[in-house]
Amino acid sequence: MKVKPIKTERDHARALKEIEELWGAKEGTTNGDRLDVLTTLVEAYERVHHVINAPDPLDAIRFRLEQQGADYRSLVGIIGSRTRVYEVMRGDRPLSLEMIRRLHSKLQIPAEVLIQPTGRSPLRARSGVPQSRSPIKHRRTRSA
Repeated sequence: MKVKPIKTERDHARALKEIEELWGAKEGTTNGDRLDVLTTLVEAYERVHHVINAPDPLDAIRFRLEQQGADYRSLVGIIGSRTRVYEVMRGDRPLSLEMIRRLHSKLQIPAEVLIQPTGRSPLRARSGVPQSRSPIKHRRTRSA
C-alpha cells in the first residue's frame, strides 16, 4: 500500500476519487486500511486548506429559529424586550454577554458562533452620515 501526502488540490481530488471507490471496504482489509489512511490525509489537508468559517451570529440565530419553526417573537425574554430583539436582529445593537449566554442555553447555539462579530455596521455608518459629521463628535470638538 503506497500512499503519498496530499500537497496540492490535484492530489486532494485524486484522494477523494479513490476514497469514493474504496467506500464501503471492510475494516481490517487492505482496502479498508487504505480508506482509513486516505480519509485521515484528506481531513488533515482540508483542515488547513478548506477552512470553514463560523457563521454570522445573526444568521445562526435565524437558522435555529427556522429549524424550530419559530420567529423573532420567541426571542423576547431571551434577548430582551420586543424592541431590543428587533434592534439586535437588524444589527443595530450588538449581542451582550448575557444575551449570548441565554441564546446558548435556550437555543443551543454554540457560544463560539455567538461571540463572533456580526459583520454588520452600526446604524450611523449605514445611514451615510460620515463619522466626522456625527453630532456627538461635532459637539465635543465645539465645546473643547
